[in-house]
Amino acid sequence: MNKATIAQIHDTPTMAVIVVTGGGAQAVADILAVPGASRTLLEALVPYSEKSLTEFLGSPPMQVVSAETAAALAQAAYRRATTLRENNTVPVIGLACTATLVTDRPKKGDHRAHIGLCTAEQTRVYSLTLQKGARDRQGEERLVSDLLLRICAEGCGLSLVGLLSLLPEEHVIVEKR
Repeated sequence: MNKATIAQIHDTPTMAVIVVTGGGAQAVADILAVPGASRTLLEALVPYSEKSLTEFLGSPPMQVVSAETAAALAQAAYRRATTLRENNTVPVIGLACTATLVTDRPKKGDHRAHIGLCTAEQTRVYSLTLQKGARDRQGEERLVSDLLLRICAEGCGLSLVGLLSLLPEEHVIVEKR
């Protein structure tokens, strides 16, 4: 995601709490790397351990990397954002990512990411299954972080033009919760 797009996010009145369970963390660094991040980011959290994730959600998730967990994380992030904003007129979003990406050991299941966006109106989850073996860890992280930033922009009311670097068999599936 380019710096100009992140600057556009910073120029909106919307503020966010972002929660990532590992994958997608580069998006937080990208937001912080562009001047004006304090106009966008209320808080960023990385509940990486099982105990930390359980504490943040209030109960253990059935499955860590799932659409249900992404939705629950985004809703908890939204609730947190409503308590951290300066006043009730500031629009806020909760954004969350849970992912399983390339690691240092073989994985049996798919490499995938679920990103939740919670606004005052609704919660949506964006799910992406990555083609296994097509990218290294940095490549998968970059794609998931770019998707997270794109969804953040959407939550801020921006409409982005341009494509993600998806392979022909990769598709983002969006569902309302």
